[in-house]
Amino acid sequence: QVQLVESGGGSVQTGGSLRLSCAGYGNTLNRYCVGWFRQAPGKEREGVAAISRPYGSTMYADSVKGRFTFSQDNAKNTLYLEMNDLKPEDTAMYYCAAEPRPCTVRLEAVGYDYWGQGTQVTVSS
Repeated sequence: QVQLVESGGGSVQTGGSLRLSCAGYGNTLNRYCVGWFRQAPGKEREGVAAISRPYGSTMYADSVKGRFTFSQDNAKNTLYLEMNDLKPEDTAMYYCAAEPRPCTVRLEAVGYDYWGQGTQVTVSS
């Protein structure tokens, strides 16, 4: 199993950038497909980005495509979500989640066994 810890959230203005981190403890993240999800107050949880293993295929929600990008640091066992051109509608609590291999890249939350505690992103206009 793996423990996930998110960080990097904060408050920015429209058009700003943030880099969210998802650090894995107890097991290497290369053994898991990883997804980023977000949930705003009063709204359903939404999958925004996912990466498969071992080939690193990625998937992004249409709402973030072209603005959000995965990167990783294997030495730190950490995946990053680079978020650019942020908009007020990106405001939400962001969670990373992991599913053990074999797994497929997807934005649905079902099947992701491990979840972090979340990090808040607030974008002001």
